[in-house]
Amino acid sequence: MKKPQWISSIVVTAILVLPLLLVFFHHNPTQVPVNSPKVAQEVPAAGVAKPQKDQAEEGTPAKDGMKQSQQPPNDTPPKGNQTQEKPAQEQKPAIVWGVDTASRVDQAFLQCVKDNYGAPAVFGRYLETKGDVSTGLSKEEVNLLHQQGIKILPIFNHFKEAVGYQNGVAEAKEAIAYAQKIGIPKGVAIFADIEPTYPVDEAFIRGWVETLANSPYKPGIYGVFTPNSKLSAAYQAAVSKNKNVQTQAILWSSNPDPGVTAKSKAPAFQPGAPKNVKISIWQYGIDGKACNIDTNLIQSTVLEQLW
Repeated sequence: MKKPQWISSIVVTAILVLPLLLVFFHHNPTQVPVNSPKVAQEVPAAGVAKPQKDQAEEGTPAKDGMKQSQQPPNDTPPKGNQTQEKPAQEQKPAIVWGVDTASRVDQAFLQCVKDNYGAPAVFGRYLETKGDVSTGLSKEEVNLLHQQGIKILPIFNHFKEAVGYQNGVAEAKEAIAYAQKIGIPKGVAIFADIEPTYPVDEAFIRGWVETLANSPYKPGIYGVFTPNSKLSAAYQAAVSKNKNVQTQAILWSSNPDPGVTAKSKAPAFQPGAPKNVKISIWQYGIDGKACNIDTNLIQSTVLEQLW
């Protein structure tokens, strides 16, 4: 082909093809990647599919707007007819078994008690020697009982009449002196032994309780608390004059007396006293045959006031 004809052919082809290329590129703009920011700018918001959130991480919305993975606050009240939790009932104090004696306690005596009745948690002992009635507590006994893990219940029986306020004060002061002499620590209760044959009045009880309550020690009273006893009447009269007597004094009663038993056969704790007279220690058996002991049931609430 001649050169002029070749050039003219190229020119004609370019003229024919160029318009077609322009039309093609006008209808096919450059594609933008899906994740490009330009998509978010050009596509209407309603047409954009929102990404799905991880339900385990965010939680599924509940009807009340709270996510299921979230825990409601502890103070959220129960809804609908859900049963509300009932308040816990007041638990009764535990009961422990113990004995008391007017005899001196040594290893042989303690073994006699264990072999015939059981191991006591509490041992009642008198603070002083009183004729042929009782032998006073010694430091050797204290060491022996404490080495065995046994609590001591101190008893004061120096008097024979429980009458008169000043008499109650004087006997309490003497009991305090005995307690300090033998080394009884503060906070321990000392029990006045008011036997059924003793005359008793409310004034003595107030003198005893008020004096010990204002000392390093606690007041306790032993006796026969029945609905008709002189001691119950005197105690109730003392409470009517000084309400603190009821909260300060620990009561130990020997009523009723079903009889001495072994620890394993002890009765349920059921002392027989007027309803407004709270008994914490019950002497349910007197004069054991195998050893010279009485048997008792003690509420655990008073153990801290024993030695």
